[in-house]
Amino acid sequence: MRENNVDFARRMQEKSELKKIAIQGEPGSNSHLATRQLLGEVELVPCALSVEVLEKLTRSKEADAAVLPVENSLHGAVADHSDLLLRYGVQIVAECSLRIRHALMAVPGVTQEQVNRVLSHPVALSQCRKFFMEHPALEAVPFYDTAGAVKHLMANHVTDAAAIAAPFAADVYGAEILRSGLEDDPKNFTRFFMLTRKEDAEALRPAGSVVNKLSLAFDLPHRPGSLLEALKELVAAGADLTRIDSRPVPGRPWEYTFFVDLRIPSAEAADTIVAGLRQSCREVVELGRYEAAVLPEE
Repeated sequence: MRENNVDFARRMQEKSELKKIAIQGEPGSNSHLATRQLLGEVELVPCALSVEVLEKLTRSKEADAAVLPVENSLHGAVADHSDLLLRYGVQIVAECSLRIRHALMAVPGVTQEQVNRVLSHPVALSQCRKFFMEHPALEAVPFYDTAGAVKHLMANHVTDAAAIAAPFAADVYGAEILRSGLEDDPKNFTRFFMLTRKEDAEALRPAGSVVNKLSLAFDLPHRPGSLLEALKELVAAGADLTRIDSRPVPGRPWEYTFFVDLRIPSAEAADTIVAGLRQSCREVVELGRYEAAVLPEE
């Protein structure tokens, strides 16, 4: 874990308001690992669905903050999570990059030869295609969560199936690792956002954070060159466009919202960018200002 992540976790632990963190998945999941990287040991509010994470943060307020994956270096953006950020009006206050490792695990005493099914989240299964090509007799079975699959095997003492999850899940549930390093590409990283309610964002931002990244959503008018005009505003402010996605606008067929992540030269540049985009866009929503993460060391 990089040094400023250690400092970040220490500073965040000093904020007594952060007691419960909502995640999509179970203890032992990659979301749990990302939460530990950002905040150290905190109480989790596990959720089966991503929308449930945002509900518990904003509606029921059962959680003080949330941690959600937003992009994988192999699989791409988690598109529906962009929609959720916009719909629920939450703010990004931090991000981290987590190295993703996949291991095959089962109930202790079960051998790989006894296994005919492998349970895991669909994204994890898709990142282990070489393993399944090498073992065509194994059926890949989608499950709602990587760690949830391990929890299911252990709770029900399933002896004809295994699960693919982070090695950490084996420690959490007492499973036995049968094989490690299943991921097709070792350069497999996922970005996670730490999210808060809008009114809490400034209070929960750690002191001393270097604000050098900005996330926005904007809608463009239908006229030639409108996207180019918007991009010129970013260039003029010295922003480095690190990600751009478009998502359909509900109720407005063939219209789209653009989601962008920008590296910015200073915190003040964020105000300049937002003001400039409002001159050429129909709507601009600031999703968060935060410190950019770096890839963790191997």
